[in-house]
Amino acid sequence: MGIELFVFDLAGTTVRDNKDVHRVLKDTMEIFGISISIEEANEVMGIPKPEAIKLLLQDKNYPGISPELISHIHIEFVERMTSFYKNDAGVGEKEGVTETFLALKHLGIKVAVDTGFNRQITDPLLDRLGWKRNKLIDASVTSDEVDHGRPFPDLIYRAMHLTGVSDVKKVVKVGDTPSDLHEGTKAGCKWVVGVTSGAFSRTQLELEPHTHLIDQIPDLLQILEMSPI
Repeated sequence: MGIELFVFDLAGTTVRDNKDVHRVLKDTMEIFGISISIEEANEVMGIPKPEAIKLLLQDKNYPGISPELISHIHIEFVERMTSFYKNDAGVGEKEGVTETFLALKHLGIKVAVDTGFNRQITDPLLDRLGWKRNKLIDASVTSDEVDHGRPFPDLIYRAMHLTGVSDVKKVVKVGDTPSDLHEGTKAGCKWVVGVTSGAFSRTQLELEPHTHLIDQIPDLLQILEMSPI
């Protein structure tokens, strides 16, 4: 059974992230008088950001949680995250990502990215990376374009639709958070690959459902060499 599609997460998996998303989320929450740690921000990485904000508010027993409050916080987060991806000099892909995408394309495998960000954040990031412009990816899917974000499988199914792949057993999901791994598992992907150089350590990801754990994205090519596609 061949592989037809790889679905990659963005921040922490294919995009450099020195706790940048964590920091922006932390700073945003503090504007609204809510103090969270980087570790607490890490616990909600990978899931749609409105849901992440709601969970953080609940964990803090914040009084008067409402859809309006969550929306206000999320709007501020989106503005700050978008500005970061447009302007920060440190924004870029992780080592070996372009080469890996090119190798997959050479093998006739399609490449998609999915994310817990919305489209407003994602497009400036993809523009900075140049992946769409250089035709390194075939599709991108954001959390506001599906009914349910991670850990539900909707993002993967949407990526399959956009790339014309009908069999989920021919799809590989790659990500650096537990929500990525649960997403791929719930979808029924052929491989569910955890990246241990992102938001969560190898020890942490070992506890989550997966078929493979890798340190860096180019390690995927070694797995492909050992496993007929």
